[in-house]
Amino acid sequence: MNYTEELKSYLDEQGRIKEWPSKRNKGKFQKLVLEYLASKFEVGIVYTEKEVNALLNGHHTFGDPAMLRRELFESGLIDRKRDGSAYWRNLQN
Repeated sequence: MNYTEELKSYLDEQGRIKEWPSKRNKGKFQKLVLEYLASKFEVGIVYTEKEVNALLNGHHTFGDPAMLRRELFESGLIDRKRDGSAYWRNLQN
């Protein structure tokens, strides 16, 4: 999917998410932002929380990797161990 066109108002010049979509745009744009971020995770790789934060920080500029990590998990785009020690991209997404 070409996220750049769909998300152009949310991306900076380097393709980083510059703001979290407002509640008004919650349905469509928050889902697109999460799918865009999930696409940055490699399938089959297990990440530590620190690695997830670093990956997310490289793809957004508003400084809230914990919220993004939580939203990705709650949306089912990534999964994690119960204790949060390991994260991975879900194969079906």
